[in-house]
Amino acid sequence: MSTTSSAILLLADGTVFYGTSIGSKGTVSGEIAFNTGMTGYQEVFTDPSYFGQLLVMTNAHIGNYGTHVAEVESDKIRVSGIVIKKFSSTFSRVAANESLQQLLERHHKVGISDIDTRALVRHIRNKGAMNAIISSEIQNLEELKTLLNTTPDMNGLELASQVATPAIYDVFPSNLNEPYRIALLDFGVKQSIIRCLTDRGCHVRVFPLAARLSDILAFNPQGFMLSNGPGDPSAMPYSIQLVQEIVALNLPVFGICLGHQILGLSQGLRTEKMFNGHRGMNHPVMNLKTGKGEITSQNHGFVITQESIDQQNAVEVTHLHLNDQTIAGIALKDRPVFSVQYHPEASAGPHDSRYLFDQFLSYLN
Repeated sequence: MSTTSSAILLLADGTVFYGTSIGSKGTVSGEIAFNTGMTGYQEVFTDPSYFGQLLVMTNAHIGNYGTHVAEVESDKIRVSGIVIKKFSSTFSRVAANESLQQLLERHHKVGISDIDTRALVRHIRNKGAMNAIISSEIQNLEELKTLLNTTPDMNGLELASQVATPAIYDVFPSNLNEPYRIALLDFGVKQSIIRCLTDRGCHVRVFPLAARLSDILAFNPQGFMLSNGPGDPSAMPYSIQLVQEIVALNLPVFGICLGHQILGLSQGLRTEKMFNGHRGMNHPVMNLKTGKGEITSQNHGFVITQESIDQQNAVEVTHLHLNDQTIAGIALKDRPVFSVQYHPEASAGPHDSRYLFDQFLSYLN
């Protein structure tokens, strides 16, 4: 474990927090965001949708139950850096494989603890999303400001290509008796999404960003999954065009998070960056079709605009976020194509929305 030392968090507006270094020593920058979940920190840190972000965990204690090899959403930690209040380098869970400190060091991730995360989150909520930098090796603020100024803005930033698979691969269900064939477009997929499909008898073939429609159709898929991922969806013109061609096939399509946004863009809708994104596992959503509420897991900084929905007739809103009335789900009126802004696989929870996978599969019959 690293020797305890100081660290600095500098925000783009000049706000400074001083704390203790955790993880590896180093300097890292990105857009600062906060997650309101009270558990599931390992699943969150390994979620590819967080790529390029410094993540503030609002729960006061992080690391206390260690880490487990099965509780990952990708093969590495994807957040750029972490910001927490109280960090536990020891853990009490018998099933844990190693401490969070050990995991952070293995993946060379930089973090800061012992700062007032409540004050930090209030500041971000009032000022909006912005870039920031963490350093446990540079003490000079002017030097940190210079480095921070080179950090790209999330608006217009394409990040999916840095986390998506470079090659096609297959994931099979345990029951191989005539499984469903699902083509999954990987924009930064969480492994729980694939598991939710294979648990339901799907043979999932995962395709990279550069996949051609002809390659995908050679698999003879019965449906298409558009995965989650990081970055600005409007910076992905090839993927938008590919999804437009897929929708034209009139086969079932299910989009999640970034996949939801790309689906919307493929149908002429628009997206915009939010003042503050939705990140956590306690977000209330209303299903407008059933009238039922769902507590959902969310992680996004962009959203489909209500104005672009109002300007067309082909797409309907199926779900609304009840905190701010933003678009949480859409469907095409004339074909089996739908998507949600939140995460129905919901690892580490809650599981209110997993019915959406069953809804998707019902369209295959």
